[in-house]
Amino acid sequence: MSATLSPARPRRGRPYGSWLRSIAITIVTLVFALPLVWMFAAAFKTNVQVTDPSVGLWFTPTLDNFRAVVEAGQIVRSMGNSLLVGVVSTVLSAVIAVPAAWAVGRFSMHRTGSVILVARIVPAISLLVPWYYLFARMGLVGSYTVLILSHMFVSVPLIMWIMISFFAGLPVELEEAARTDGLSAFGAFWRISLPLAAPGTATASLLAFVFSWNNFMFALVFSDDRTQTVPVTLFNFISYASTDWGGLMAAASLITVPVVLAAVLGQKYLVAGLTSGATKG
Repeated sequence: MSATLSPARPRRGRPYGSWLRSIAITIVTLVFALPLVWMFAAAFKTNVQVTDPSVGLWFTPTLDNFRAVVEAGQIVRSMGNSLLVGVVSTVLSAVIAVPAAWAVGRFSMHRTGSVILVARIVPAISLLVPWYYLFARMGLVGSYTVLILSHMFVSVPLIMWIMISFFAGLPVELEEAARTDGLSAFGAFWRISLPLAAPGTATASLLAFVFSWNNFMFALVFSDDRTQTVPVTLFNFISYASTDWGGLMAAASLITVPVVLAAVLGQKYLVAGLTSGATKG
């Protein structure tokens, strides 16, 4: 018997919708990347070139802005302060929020989840006056402690809100099997649920760290010259008479690099955590 040869099907081109999606993604990427490109380019310009609209991307770069910013020393000290406050507040927030999120998600504590949502909605600026009065009476204004506590007020609800849906989506049968083998409820969380929730924990912690790194309002009110963080240092480049645009862009470029590196290095966990937390079952 001879095999019947079927005619070759013509190869279909790329779907029209796929082309539109690619074009839309490219446009959105360019829109979001343009300010960063301008910032990095302006960091290598003089103040005259920054304010001259005729000078685009074709100019003679200079490192004077970076040299002046680093030699001043304040930006390096501020980056160290931001790193200290961000890491400590994020770690403490995760230690508190992750077990709490597991309890809320696993035991269907819906009212508690609503309270957490309210804490996320309340404007932090409404708490500045009572906080300042309270911390001033305690002698904590200008210390790292008050910055860490104020950042935790936002980081704890943020991490909890992300992790509640993540834990609610984990199969409860895994914990039940661990309980059958003799583990306690917390033991099942520690040995079973927490390792499975590592991508979500990394995602929530990264977002909390980025918030702490970029926070301006709390640092402006509660810090002093010794504990000043990077957003406040950037604000100091702007004065009533003039603005040091070259130094401002150089400092902004320096403080953007750690956040970009953290996002790139944690991209795998960030994507996995967001996609896992977005689905249940």
